Amino acid sequence: MVEEEKNNESAPPARKKDKYRKDKPWDHEGIDHWKVEPFKPEDNPFGGVVEESSFATLFPKYREAYLREVWPLVESKLKEYGVKSSLDAIEGSISVFSSRKMYDPYVIVKARDMIKLMARGVQFEQAERVLEDETTCDIIKIRNLVRNKERFIKRRQRLIGPNGATLKALELLTECYILVQGGTVSAIGSFKGLKQVRNIVEETMKNVHPIYNIKILMIKRELAKDPMLKNENWERFLPKFKNKNVQRKKIKIKEKKPYTPFPPPQAESKIDKQLESGEYFLKKDEKQLKDRQEKKQASKEASKKRKEKRAEVFIPPAEKKPKVDNDNDKSNEVDIEKLKKKVKKMKTKL
Repeated sequence: MVEEEKNNESAPPARKKDKYRKDKPWDHEGIDHWKVEPFKPEDNPFGGVVEESSFATLFPKYREAYLREVWPLVESKLKEYGVKSSLDAIEGSISVFSSRKMYDPYVIVKARDMIKLMARGVQFEQAERVLEDETTCDIIKIRNLVRNKERFIKRRQRLIGPNGATLKALELLTECYILVQGGTVSAIGSFKGLKQVRNIVEETMKNVHPIYNIKILMIKRELAKDPMLKNENWERFLPKFKNKNVQRKKIKIKEKKPYTPFPPPQAESKIDKQLESGEYFLKKDEKQLKDRQEKKQASKEASKKRKEKRAEVFIPPAEKKPKVDNDNDKSNEVDIEKLKKKVKKMKTKL
């Protein structure tokens, strides 16, 4: 009793507005307020939704064969959550509808995201993860971020990396599934991971190489493991990259032509050419006759060229003349005067 009196004396006096305030049994230090509890049928005692909601999305022609193949799995998966679905191959669309058996009112939005991802090229095994409570998706449109088409393709390839190595590294660090398809990037994962993915994708399209962001994510992951540095500012540990001037292709400056106030001469039309040659005034029979003669002349020239080409095979190649040395020619020459003198000497001796 004495201890209780002492405690009452040491406790501060209760405020007037706290007179009827009591401790809440559901609010204490042991409760994690950020934990997302799974939504169960017991949480909705009314047993479903009254109003019907529906969403539809179009899919490209090349996805039709795959969607037909996995559609029974899609229907059975959505049926677990009380969502109806339909595939219209003629229009090329997928639709999802809520039903009275749907106990979670937000699952229709998740079903919409799931069919959107499947239309974008994501496999069913990955797309069905969106229906989980702590998993969501983000479709990032990248086509309009870069105007030049060649530059866009180059930066998109930079995001994928050689043999998909950069994309795989991003998936491991952000713990998200990432698919680059056409002009969009589809990502599936936690809210924190999706925020990182969007930031990296947008910076890559702004000509920041993804390897810089990968290095920062790796350093952050290691710092998060250290209990001493877990709640501190990590700015001093993160690398700061500077922009470098890279040599670019020299732009060819076109020479400006001298200004003339007069417009260039108008090109002659087909009728003008016919009037000039006199063909315009020919009769129908004469025109047909002229066309036939031109065709005959063209065919004759073409046949002549073909014959010449065939005859080239039978023309023998030009023979090369043997080279004759000038020294040998000189040695073979005969001195007639010397020969005559020798003959006279021989006659006198006889």
